[in-house]
Amino acid sequence: MGRSRDRKISEETVLVVGLGLFGSAVARSLKGMDVPLIAVTDDHARAVHYADDFTHVIEMDSSDQAALEQIGIAHIRKAVVALSQVELSIMTVLALSECGVKEIWARAATKAHGSILERIGAHHVIYSEASTGRRVAHAVSGYMIDFFEFEDGFAMARTRSPSMTWDKPLRDSLVRTENDVTVVGVKREKEAFIYAVPETVIHSGDELIVSGETDQVEAFCRLR
Repeated sequence: MGRSRDRKISEETVLVVGLGLFGSAVARSLKGMDVPLIAVTDDHARAVHYADDFTHVIEMDSSDQAALEQIGIAHIRKAVVALSQVELSIMTVLALSECGVKEIWARAATKAHGSILERIGAHHVIYSEASTGRRVAHAVSGYMIDFFEFEDGFAMARTRSPSMTWDKPLRDSLVRTENDVTVVGVKREKEAFIYAVPETVIHSGDELIVSGETDQVEAFCRLR
């Protein structure tokens, strides 16, 4: 069974496999950030339950390479495998890897499970549930490298420097004034972490650690 309204796949589309606690948290966060997604589950009840929550919900065996090809896996670059069944998660990661998915995030039940997933093609292995689901969704969206949200609506993120900040000190790019976020630090390749001050000059390729209200942090991380 599948529910899919005019499914269109773009480079930003994320495949979410499994709609348990972790998978549904990832899917909801991606939807909240307007990241296109396709949700896949082999559980009929969950497929029906989430049919109205997500635009594209497909009931299928995620380890079936032929079925994956039918939903357009060749055009999907990113996937999150959020399955609790160890054997199915292993077979799904293997199928996705063989289909050429470039970025596979997979939930693991144990360290041994995670080690197997890494060996067969998972690029990122995750070991917890809903809070990590939201964190993974932010990272896999492509807008930020890492993300951490506190319960009071405050967040911190690691993101690539947007062009508006390049080759000028922070005081001149007016990040805090115009974007309502604070640049806490800067990381450059092969250099030590820099604690940011108004005089810190930002360059193309720098990674920034920013903090602020969750909505403002998300908006800043979308800048290019």
